[in-house]
Amino acid sequence: MVYIKTIYQYLIVLFCILALNFALPRLAPGNPATYLIGGLDIQFMSEEQIQGVLREFKLDLPLPVQFKNYILGIFRGDLGLSVIYGRPVWTMLKSRLPWTLLLMGVSLAISASLGVIIGVIGAWKRGGARDVGPLFLVMVLGSVPPFWIAMLLITLFSATLNWLPSFGAYSIGALPGTGKYTVEVIRHLVMPVMTLTIVKTGAMYLTTRSSMIIAMEDDYILLAHAKGLREKTIVFTHALRNAILPIYTHLMTGLGAMVGGAAVVETVFSYPGIGNTIYESVRARDYNLLQGSFLVISVSILICNLLADLGYPLLDPRVRRQGVTS
Repeated sequence: MVYIKTIYQYLIVLFCILALNFALPRLAPGNPATYLIGGLDIQFMSEEQIQGVLREFKLDLPLPVQFKNYILGIFRGDLGLSVIYGRPVWTMLKSRLPWTLLLMGVSLAISASLGVIIGVIGAWKRGGARDVGPLFLVMVLGSVPPFWIAMLLITLFSATLNWLPSFGAYSIGALPGTGKYTVEVIRHLVMPVMTLTIVKTGAMYLTTRSSMIIAMEDDYILLAHAKGLREKTIVFTHALRNAILPIYTHLMTGLGAMVGGAAVVETVFSYPGIGNTIYESVRARDYNLLQGSFLVISVSILICNLLADLGYPLLDPRVRRQGVTS
């Protein structure tokens, strides 16, 4: 019964997301005809010709009709045509999504692992050098904009040392399925992953450290010390197990946002992911591509949040008991 209620609430949120996804691009200032035709060419076109272009992309219809077509198109798998590329939006998203999942998946796995390990050690050695040092470093790196870190890495590894490529996902001459192609994909992936890892590790570290400190101050930890259990057993078995919920929440949130990529990082490195696609669609006022990108991101975040809610009772028996009593 609790699960049905949760799913019902998420369906309401999904409808609100779809409505906002439709409305936000149309609330932005500017005329889409200017971007469809071009700022110079539109001056030499008649009003009838301009309306013909809008009619071709179904932007001349009343907003309620556009919204109805938008909802029906989602259920049919038809997200319209991209103004920039002249291809179906869903085809564009399917070609860009794997690159974002690769980039964000690798960076999330590395940053989450580092953040949890360093956070547990920081809470264990609270106040010592192995706590203060990483905490200071995290606070410094957390205040640095991601694009600045990306530019520093490009300056060092690409412009100065000439070790790594600075843009794209692979070299033009590399053929898919070959060993050279795999090597080139990895080389192009290194700097974007480094940037995102530096940016994201701090949040996981702070979440883990704070939840571990709270867990280690509970009475059952004092009881474990009184029983004479080893310090590592207390920290990594008892404390970490009871501090897992905030860490799990942060991880699932990052997993949902993974599909959206990192627009700034992908734009700096010209990486062909969803984040860079959003940047391109905003510049060109490509409603269909922008809506499709936001839709994929929103649904992925919603699904991961739903999985997080459904997974809480499996991780913590106290949540199961609260669900039963409610």
